Amino acid sequence: MTGGSNSGARPGANKGGGYFQPARFGATRRHAEVYGLYEKIYTVIDFAAAMTFVAGSVMFFYDALVFAGTWFFLVGSLLFGARPTVRLLREFHLARLPLPGDEAEGE
Repeated sequence: MTGGSNSGARPGANKGGGYFQPARFGATRRHAEVYGLYEKIYTVIDFAAAMTFVAGSVMFFYDALVFAGTWFFLVGSLLFGARPTVRLLREFHLARLPLPGDEAEGE
């Protein structure tokens, strides 16, 4: 997907090289703010997922808590599934932000 025309894309979209380009994370102050926000969300989800798995594991040591432990594992799995969703949302958000020089390309 390198080179060639990128018809239909917003001006300057190809300048950053597509999604998941670390150079874009701090391209502007706004890019850095958006990146930081999504990293905080990702970290909270990651921590919550880990804690639910630990709690679920402990619950499996007690017969009376196995059912609850199973639910903790399910919630933890859903939280771990949310992690890549947060990363994708971050990339889509960053891609919508103008990069330095985008205004000049549209003229």
